Formats: sequence, structure tokens, C-alpha cells
Amino acid sequence: MLCMKISPLFAGMLACGILICTLAAGCITPDDTPPAPPDEPFIPPKEAGDVVSANNLFAYDLYHALATDETAPGENIFFSPFSISTALSLAGEGGKGMTADEIFAVLHLPDNATVRQEGFSSLITALNRPDADYTLRTANALWAEQTYPFLPAYIDTAERYYAADVQNLDFIGAPEASRQTINRWVATETAGKITDLIPKGVIDPLTRLVITNAIYFKGDWVLQFDVDETKEAPFVTGTGTSVMVDMMERTDEDARYAYGETDDLQLLRMPYASESGQSLSMLVLLPKGTDITTAEAALGSDALDEAVAGMTEREVRVYFPKFSMDLSYSLPKTLAAMGMPTAFGGGADFSGMDGKGNLYISDVIHQATVDVTEEGTEAAAATAVVMRLTSAEQPKPVAVFRADHPFIFQIVDDETGAVLFMGRVADPTA
Repeated sequence: MLCMKISPLFAGMLACGILICTLAAGCITPDDTPPAPPDEPFIPPKEAGDVVSANNLFAYDLYHALATDETAPGENIFFSPFSISTALSLAGEGGKGMTADEIFAVLHLPDNATVRQEGFSSLITALNRPDADYTLRTANALWAEQTYPFLPAYIDTAERYYAADVQNLDFIGAPEASRQTINRWVATETAGKITDLIPKGVIDPLTRLVITNAIYFKGDWVLQFDVDETKEAPFVTGTGTSVMVDMMERTDEDARYAYGETDDLQLLRMPYASESGQSLSMLVLLPKGTDITTAEAALGSDALDEAVAGMTEREVRVYFPKFSMDLSYSLPKTLAAMGMPTAFGGGADFSGMDGKGNLYISDVIHQATVDVTEEGTEAAAATAVVMRLTSAEQPKPVAVFRADHPFIFQIVDDETGAVLFMGRVADPTA
């Protein structure tokens, strides 16, 4: 099932994954809590390569699944593959047998636990690097029912490799207060952009564990757009109708961007300002015609990878719409169809969490927002996984990049190559 709405003024960026386990009792007592892992040396970002590649493949798979959803043909799309992948991976760390195999296969994550876990540790460290010009951070937490003893090995994995903070809550006696506590953590980690992630009634006395992942980003363009140059202009939507949008412009001689082309696409990379030199950017795939499927077909292809690798800096006249989106998805059917049905049924085995194997995933909810303006980008997303019991070149001509029809965009961590957010703009005014 897919639910969607567009918010014209929402600003913020987060990706938050939540895993809510429901069963008959769950806790981490002070005596059960494993000692904090010793400080470990920084692992260079390149060690996260397997996890980054997996995240990007999952991003393309999920995009195609959402793009072909019959309940919302031709609609806008926006989600955080990193958020969903991190939340599901944390669940998979407690899975066994076919349950874990299917989760990690859908996420394209390595079967080797050491490679997978060290990869996540490295990527999380890389994403949390400080920079004065933009804000990018990610955080994980485990919220356990105070009376239920989870396996120390599972908790240690979450703490050591996913940097997860572990807290006890009274889900049995005070489920509503517990929900509010978790939502306050989410609001804090997302700079107040998502304040009520878990709705009333989702946490009840059968809840045993909630796993949260949050990612927040706010960045300014290196080449900001002049507000005075923004003008109303037509945009051909995914349904073929024309609407008027606020179209930003950079047509001056200083408008130099990494640019590339294929037979069917124009490619543009718009970088965000960075003091440290460790950069993020928005990569835009604009069809040369109005058919968005030419861009969708290219996702994940070797030809597109080669075209992106071959992009060069040049003068480009850029016309790009301002837009805001606020969307929500319910993903169990989508994820089951992608190849992980076992986790959603009575045959699920999450015994790696508690040694009993009585949990299954009853829902996966994802929400995401993005706001693109003349200054830069803010975006937010949240995921809830609910678990229940049971050489010198010749001068090139000035390119024109006019995004006045549907396009795909990604927010990419350029240092690791990880696709942090991904979306489709079918109608900027929707």
C-alpha cells in the first residue's frame, strides 16, 4: 500500500529507521548490558565499499518497485535507501536461516558478517564526519522492554558496529509514554523535522524492541541561485499536462558544473558547499525527451556508471524547479515481492535477538520530505519496521539543462558514493 502527499513548505532532512518488536516480554537490564566496546581506530571510508554498493543497488530496486506501484502511477517519489537499509540490516543481525538470508539478499548486503558489520561501522563513521558548511549526521538506538532479556551478543553487535545507543523502556506498563520518549529522540536527531514518527497505537503492551535509525542533512549549493532570477515557467508533468512552477536559473558565465550526456539523458551534478573538501552533491538524471522511463531504465546500468564517471566541468545554463515533497509508504508487500517474504510471516526466525524466534515483521512504514530552494536542500525521512510476536580539450558549447519535465534526483555522499536519498519529480506543484 502506498500513501503520498506533497507539502509545499516542509523543510528538513532525515532518514530514520524504526524497528518495533512485539512479543511477550523484552529488556536489557543493567546486569545484562555488555560493557561498552573499547575505542577502535578509524576505518577509512573505502572499507565501506561493499555496504555502499549494496545500499545503491537496493536504492535502485526499491525505486523501480515504487515507480511501478499501480496505486500511484506517475506520482512523485522520495525516500532514503540508507535509512531503510540500516533499519532492516539491524533487524537482519538478529535473524537466522532463511529470514536473515532473504533480508540481506534484498538489501544486497554481504553474507559475511564481518564484512557487513565493519562496512556499516566505516560508513557510519564517514557520514558523521564534521564539516562547517553542511550538516550530515546519522544515529541509531535500541529501545528495549525493561523486563525482557535480549541476547548480549545481539546488543553488542548493534552497539559496536551500528553505534546504537541502548535504552530500557516500559512498553508493558506505559506504552504511550514509551512512544513519546522515542518520538522525542527522533525529533532531536532530526533537528525537529519529524516530531511524531510513531503514531498512537503502534506501540502497545506486546512491544518488545524498537530500533531507530536517523539521518539528517542540510546543505547549501556551492553555486546558489539568485532569488531574483527565479521565474514562473511551464513544467510538463508525468501525466503530460503542463503546470507553472517557480524555475530557478543559473545562466551566468560562472555557472560551471560537472555535466555529461548519454544518447537518452543529460546528467548534472550540483555540489553542496563543504569546508573540509569532503563533498556531497545532487546528481540529476534528465531525459532528453519527456519520458521518465528512459532515466529509470538507466538506473544501475554500466552505461550510466560510465557516463557519470566521464562527467566533466563546463559552463552550463541551468534551469531547475523549486520543489517540496512529503510522502509516506507502507512497504511490507513491496519488500515481500522484492524477495523477503519470510520476515513478514509466522515462519520468521529472529532468534538471534532473544534466543526464542517468536518475532515477525508486521509493518514497514517510511516517510520522507525534501525542500529544494535557491540556497540549497533540506530533506527528512523516517522508517518504522514494526515487529510482533510470533588532455587540453577544445572549448565545448554551453550546455542547456532545462529541467522542465520529469526527472530523477539523488543526494549522494561523494566521498563514499552512497546514495543517501533518491526521488522522482513528476510534478513540482503536486
